[in-house]
Amino acid sequence: MTTTKNDAPSSADPRPQGVRALIQKLEPHANKIAIANVIAQIGIIVTGGLVRLTGSGLGCSTWPMCEPGQFTPVFHEEVTYHPFIEFGNRTLTGVLTVIAILLVLAVAFDRTRTPAMRRMAWLPLALVALQAVIGGITVLVDLHPAIVAGHMAISILLVAVSALIQYRLSTTPRTSVATHPAWLGQATWILFSLLIPVSIMGVIVTGSGPHSGDTEVGYRLEFDPMSISKIHALFVWFFVIMLIIVGVGMVLARRAGALITRAQLNGFGWVLAVTLAQGAVGYYQTYNGLPIFVVLAHMLGAGLLTLVTVRFLALMTEPVSSRVS
Repeated sequence: MTTTKNDAPSSADPRPQGVRALIQKLEPHANKIAIANVIAQIGIIVTGGLVRLTGSGLGCSTWPMCEPGQFTPVFHEEVTYHPFIEFGNRTLTGVLTVIAILLVLAVAFDRTRTPAMRRMAWLPLALVALQAVIGGITVLVDLHPAIVAGHMAISILLVAVSALIQYRLSTTPRTSVATHPAWLGQATWILFSLLIPVSIMGVIVTGSGPHSGDTEVGYRLEFDPMSISKIHALFVWFFVIMLIIVGVGMVLARRAGALITRAQLNGFGWVLAVTLAQGAVGYYQTYNGLPIFVVLAHMLGAGLLTLVTVRFLALMTEPVSSRVS
């Protein structure tokens, strides 16, 4: 009789029986957990943006407590909505931590996964922990824009990592990269590379603008917002041009007989749609006084653009499975 990994004698596994049982229950749901992780990572970009845009960044005056001696906001006659918005964002960090732990349990100990996949499962948990520390530092330094910018940049990185993990755990059909011209995969890498300066310049634009995160704190990066916005827009146009090159390349390759799958075409379509929407929102907010909810929509779009671009890159360049061959 053969012995599967789930039937192995308990003496061979030093982990408590309850932990082993939990891991075995979670492993079949790894992809669902990864999807929840992606959604939550984008969600905290939105709630973090809401904190900044409503001036609630110092709604809780300290960290990890909300107020000295109080973990949660306290109701009183003069209380405003700011502490509850800030505390809500902190609470979502707790949700992210739980999801990241579940992802580790579902993937990192599954020996049918590749070693690279098992190691990668730890990244969201490590980065969420780092984010919690940076979030605390942000409060303690009165929302210094450089620290806030780093906080946002790591959130974008978390979305990228989480999107790649979810793709690798998914059942999306893989095709050999040899089925389309090599330059097309390389062009997709360039497209993804251009997303990095787009995101960085977007963070700098936000750090130079009027939304500091608190009505009594005016620290901003010492850049002219309009000049930085134009540099940001320049990189966006580079991204758009590269996206057009990739799209035309996919059409030509398909006409020449290369196998361009429906999933790859859909992936390109999602990147194109989100890019166009982001561009429209970006120009509108720049020339209409940066309305709060338009800026918030642009921050949501930044997370979504990262998600769809990473997924498209994986579709075009990653034929491998996360399972051990």
